[in-house]
Amino acid sequence: MPPGPLLAIQDLTVAFDGVSVLRGIDLSLDRGEALGIVGESGSGKSVTWLAALGLLPSFAAVSGRVTLEGKDLLNAPAADLDRVRGGRVAMIFQDPSSALNPVIRIGRQVGEVLARHQGVSGGDIRAEATRLFELVGLPDARRRFDAYPHELSGGQNQRVMIAMALAGKPDVLVADEPTTALDATIQAQILALLTTIRTETGMALVLISHDLGLVAESCERVVVMYAGRVVETAPAQEIFSNPRHPYTQGLLAALPPFEGPLRRLVPIDGQVPDPSRLPPGCPFAPRCTKREPLCETAVPPLVQAGFGRLSACVAQTPSYVRPEKDRVLA
Repeated sequence: MPPGPLLAIQDLTVAFDGVSVLRGIDLSLDRGEALGIVGESGSGKSVTWLAALGLLPSFAAVSGRVTLEGKDLLNAPAADLDRVRGGRVAMIFQDPSSALNPVIRIGRQVGEVLARHQGVSGGDIRAEATRLFELVGLPDARRRFDAYPHELSGGQNQRVMIAMALAGKPDVLVADEPTTALDATIQAQILALLTTIRTETGMALVLISHDLGLVAESCERVVVMYAGRVVETAPAQEIFSNPRHPYTQGLLAALPPFEGPLRRLVPIDGQVPDPSRLPPGCPFAPRCTKREPLCETAVPPLVQAGFGRLSACVAQTPSYVRPEKDRVLA
């Protein structure tokens, strides 16, 4: 295998009509790794991967570098990207009702992936698609092959999307809220399935989710995003036992405990800022209970904050060099 990470994103920026929504995203993904990405809506989680796979509209201004085993994706020819998407990198989209074609039977939609990326043809397409439907727990899988999306429930369509993503046997599976429309029992089954496939095939998994419990159970490393930036990244166990960034601490404080005595939840006041009206300095400063004077003017870089972890917070980064006047104020 080539050395280095399987997939790397470096200084990725995205702007719509001159408004920046991603501001220098850096992250990497190793072979077989399970990476969780968390943060409130509007943090840039989904946009990061849509940009990486060239799925944003033409008016989006994208810059930076995205590589798959060292090969550039951002500037790759369309034909090369078509082979990568659905084959080497697959994505489960958050809203199956808009991702599935409403006028094409679901079996044919999965069959297109099988034919394009696995070379399956003829009657083998029906057999393999049915196997995938059974694998993801779609009821009456053989008969569903000829169904249209509108004949299925939201949860069933989500399972079709998961089957379609697995059809290409990808090296990387990006799952954007893959279990939102599923009940708790089916959620557990799908996550167990993805974990099994990952461990057996070496597939890397990127799990984008608001469900911190889901991420804690399924991922080895966690990236926390806020206002188009990565604010903390660390092994999952470290994130949940000892969060460094105040935003990460706030997310966990708002999570109800499953063990121990009941306690009052502590919400994070305010909301994610509009990308066109970001505050000066740290974007989280207006909502942060630990802000310092420097936070109002300086955008903290993402720096080392312990073994295997990074954080973008002045208060939690002793190595950050404050200007003399701010040291006096602090």
